[in-house]
Amino acid sequence: MIGELKKLERNLGYTFSNIYLLEHALYHSSFVNESQDERIKKTGDNQRFEFLGDAVLGLAVGHLLMEKYPGMHEGELSKLRASLVSESGLASMAKSVDLGSFIFLGKGEKLSRGEEKSSILADTFEAVMAALYLDAGFDAALELIKILFDSMLHAVMNGSETDDYKSMLQEYVQEIGECTPIYTISSESGPDHDKTFEIILNVCDIKAKGVGKSKKAAEQNGAKHALEILKNL
Repeated sequence: MIGELKKLERNLGYTFSNIYLLEHALYHSSFVNESQDERIKKTGDNQRFEFLGDAVLGLAVGHLLMEKYPGMHEGELSKLRASLVSESGLASMAKSVDLGSFIFLGKGEKLSRGEEKSSILADTFEAVMAALYLDAGFDAALELIKILFDSMLHAVMNGSETDDYKSMLQEYVQEIGECTPIYTISSESGPDHDKTFEIILNVCDIKAKGVGKSKKAAEQNGAKHALEILKNL
């Protein structure tokens, strides 16, 4: 197991002082739920690491953009950061280091090729960034994030399109002086390894429904529909 993690370290370009932090970051909930190993059960899945990694990435990418584009306005910075740390953006980062090959998945997720799902790749990438932060601190995380995101940032700045409808909706309602969009999960269906989420979005006195294979994807889908409705009023 440790030998495999050494391969991931090489892909990342970083060697962990505590390799077990990286191992923990790769524990998907389906793997922990099915495991009979008491050590793994005690360690738990990587969802708390995902939470921390989301914050680390947001701060690091924001810092990077402020440093790289001193003349860029707040709205432009926010939109650019949102596109870089979106589910699709983080999944792309995960693929660039072959992260899917190292994620610990349960049998159901393996059968449904969970290592290729954008939601799992993005969440695990967040968890790995949290592991790096816990292992070496923010400066080390920032340096690696700068390297990993450089090519994506270049592509975005040279006209690659993004589908961050949540940010576009937020910007739209701010321009017309309306309240913040509210996303509520209305239902979940399907087995644990292949769930479908449905959300209801309330904004500007209209409701829009969103559906996706992850909560983030459902919210993006709902935001897209809301924008279509609002622009046709």
